[in-house]
Amino acid sequence: MAQWDLPLAPGRLHVRVFESFGWAVRRSKKNHFVLTHPAKPGILLSIPDHPEVARGTLRAQIRRAGLADEDYRVRFDAV
Repeated sequence: MAQWDLPLAPGRLHVRVFESFGWAVRRSKKNHFVLTHPAKPGILLSIPDHPEVARGTLRAQIRRAGLADEDYRVRFDAV
């Protein structure tokens, strides 16, 4: 999947998608959400609370979460 195939959407929507993978919002710091996963201690995801999250930023967080772009896209379409 190419980077431009990732969805442009608000940060809050992306947070809901990551929550469906088991990630949880631990805090909201200014204009970013910080997410953690119980099975992946020490790994933090930072999702900006912007009207549109840049694809490069989203891809970096998907990789940090250990997910495939395709799996994320399928789950995004279901949310």
